Amino acid sequence: MAVEIIMPKLGVDMQEGEIIEWKKQEGDEVKEGEILLEIMSDKTNMELEAEDSGVLLKIVRGAGETVPVTEVIGYLGAAGEVVDTAAASQVVEPASPSPVAETVRPAATPVVAEVTFAEGEKVRATPAARKLARELGVNLHLVPGSGARGRIHKEDVEKVKQAAPRLSPLARKIAEDKGLDVENLVGSGVRGKIMKRDVLAALGASQETVTEDVSAPVVNTDPVAETSRDIEIIKMSPMRKAISKGMVNSYLTAPTFTLNYDIDMTNLMALRKQVLEPIMNKTGNKVTFTDLIGLAVVKTLMKPEHRYMNASLINDANEIEIHNYVNLGIAVGLDDGLVVPVVHGADKMSLSEFVVASKDVIKKAQTGKLKAAEMSGSTFSITNLGMFGTKSFNPIINQPNSAILGVAATVPTPVALDGQVVIRPIMAMCLTIDHRIIDGMNGAKFMVDLKNLLENPMELLI
Repeated sequence: MAVEIIMPKLGVDMQEGEIIEWKKQEGDEVKEGEILLEIMSDKTNMELEAEDSGVLLKIVRGAGETVPVTEVIGYLGAAGEVVDTAAASQVVEPASPSPVAETVRPAATPVVAEVTFAEGEKVRATPAARKLARELGVNLHLVPGSGARGRIHKEDVEKVKQAAPRLSPLARKIAEDKGLDVENLVGSGVRGKIMKRDVLAALGASQETVTEDVSAPVVNTDPVAETSRDIEIIKMSPMRKAISKGMVNSYLTAPTFTLNYDIDMTNLMALRKQVLEPIMNKTGNKVTFTDLIGLAVVKTLMKPEHRYMNASLINDANEIEIHNYVNLGIAVGLDDGLVVPVVHGADKMSLSEFVVASKDVIKKAQTGKLKAAEMSGSTFSITNLGMFGTKSFNPIINQPNSAILGVAATVPTPVALDGQVVIRPIMAMCLTIDHRIIDGMNGAKFMVDLKNLLENPMELLI
């Protein structure tokens, strides 16, 4: 009997996932434990393994599609087995409710899906062709398919793209009216799209001159209307949706305020210089200031007087959950979003162990290989924008934590020391706290202890 492959729910907040790539095609043999496909769930890419052995009978949802959790995305079973695809057809083609049993042959064939467009027409295309067309802005209605019954393949989309440069409607009209050959024109728009400004620059004419030469019904002189032609609408990725939901929830739920402190980094810089080579020799990793600051945060959190800094509100904010351990979240910025991998059990680690653990989860975050468990369970988080020269900022708490520490830039600063003005490397730190759990005085006491440890950091080695 065929086994359903469903979009897994990999976290309590996960509502949908995007299919990045199927690693197997219809008709391929699959062994239990083999990677079937890659999906993006909330904030990271995940590889989905086959739970049974058999043949991939049917792919219901193709690459590039966003699918609600627990929805069927494919079927696995015995070669030649018949799969009733009625449910899948209703999802992809709502206008065709009649169930039709399809016999799936063991031979490998491209995955085909019917794509419904605004015109009401349907285009037969492989997922690879659909994904490429979406990336290049190619209308599949205009692509002649080379496959069986006019099916469009990736190569067909590439041919159309090579033959016809991407232009905005206004740019195309001006180019046509002026007889401008745009084949070799380089566009300044998103993904190389040729915009009105590119055509004007190629013509060597002012915007006003060209507008006068183009017929009024085509070119709207209203600046708002013309601007709208250069706007591109981009669908939110699952990661962006998760970030949006989490930040809004945190911002609207927790009454927060931020405490700002200056840290003299002289001694911490000296310590890093001392331990840099020994830790590199032992672990193969370079110790960073984020590592040293992170471990200092962990040690400060473990002091009994700061237990509310390492707590969460539970049961509709009626109870406070105190954590007698530290799972430290470290914010990692990606090109298309933000993730917070977690160093679990950081309170039990030495400096070298913390360096190894932090580098491991950060690397996984940067390569999209984090597992759901490696992004959950944090009790406190830190975020570092110092490398961008940021002087101060107000971090948003990573719920359900009660606080987050922001690390800003280290700047050579004149300070008074023993009656003399000297230049010292001063780093700014910004602590945002949830006032429902932590009062300002308690937040300040935490920062005083953390400041003392960072400015006298030998305890980090004990």
